[in-house]
Amino acid sequence: MSILIIAEHDHKTIKPCTFHVIKAASKLNQPLTLLVAGYEASSVAEAATKVYGISHVLYVDDQAYASFLAENMGLLIAKLAPDFTHVMVAATSYGKNFLPRAAALCDVGQISDVISLESADTFIRPIYAGNALATVTSQDKIKFITVRTTAFEAVPSTGGQATIARLEGTGDSGTSRFISAELSKSERPELTAARVIVSGGRALGSGDNFKKILEPLADKLNAALGASRAAVDAGYVPNDYQVGQTGKVVAPDLYIAIGISGAIQHLAGMKGSKTIVAINKDPEAPIFNVADYGLVGDLFDIVPELTKALG
Repeated sequence: MSILIIAEHDHKTIKPCTFHVIKAASKLNQPLTLLVAGYEASSVAEAATKVYGISHVLYVDDQAYASFLAENMGLLIAKLAPDFTHVMVAATSYGKNFLPRAAALCDVGQISDVISLESADTFIRPIYAGNALATVTSQDKIKFITVRTTAFEAVPSTGGQATIARLEGTGDSGTSRFISAELSKSERPELTAARVIVSGGRALGSGDNFKKILEPLADKLNAALGASRAAVDAGYVPNDYQVGQTGKVVAPDLYIAIGISGAIQHLAGMKGSKTIVAINKDPEAPIFNVADYGLVGDLFDIVPELTKALG
């Protein structure tokens, strides 16, 4: 028996979060199989064979998986799962979309946001917005797990020599269909993979101020842009900028929180950052409790000065 890892990809390349899931799965010392389900994604399957630690690649090519609809992906994973002890995917919107459905079809539970694998049946996951850790033991025959990727290093994308097998999928369930997607495009680093993140809160006051105040600093640092939930709810920036328990969980080398008070749900998404810098005019803001460096003052004065100082 081995572990099935579901590759997150865009039909062209494997997303970096997958390499973190592979590292987590390797803790259990079992053979690792990587599933590439997509449409005309042969380049992804080929790249998957070279990923370090993977012994076998399953490639399913069908238009039913072009948009990764939960109904179609769930059926496929439920069909494959009985041949494995564990089924694992990154705790991103991609994995969260279909893994619960697959687990339900197999009549087992799901263990979410795992940050440590203690043994084959015992796992640690954060609860209460990261303020406590729960040790979970599962007696299910198949363990369905989403992995908080920031808790694990990534394996190399090369160095492996996996075999590849092409399988037939389960086809279109006929219960849903893809209409369209509106995606924001940016030349900046991807938020969950960025080494530096500049993040803004409601105190910025408008989307124009995000562009005027934060973007020049982010450009200097080659940083990704993030935001608090309050800023997203106010319409300053798109949803995919949101960092927090209900957004994206990040752990960059440097996280600069500008005009963010530090609500619990936001802290849950970024307090694993290696270095945290907070800029806020309220000296009592909760963000300063987790910050390594804090600047108390008006962000509209401090941030332009900081940007200018960086040359």
